[in-house]
Amino acid sequence: MPKAEEYTYRVLWLADDEVFMGTAAEFPSLSHAADSQKAALEGIVELVADVLADMEERGEHPPIPFGRRPFSGKYALRMSTEQHRRIAMEAAEQGVSINQLLVSRI
Repeated sequence: MPKAEEYTYRVLWLADDEVFMGTAAEFPSLSHAADSQKAALEGIVELVADVLADMEERGEHPPIPFGRRPFSGKYALRMSTEQHRRIAMEAAEQGVSINQLLVSRI
């Protein structure tokens, strides 16, 4: 069972609500609002820990933390034939591969 500290967290300032919001990438339905960045981060980590404990009790499998996931560096991208043609032409004009052109745009 992964530990709560292994997951990917982000803290955002929500100006409309005047709070910091902590979120966990691997648990998109969870969030924790607080008055400080530190409290928002501590709150979301604690919430994930509670969820992991509940999942373990029920015999459920938690999401794999991003830091443990194997990534190949490959991603299949689908596009229309016209988009493909335009990208291929632009890549050729720049003297690079389609892959190099698309990676440079990311």
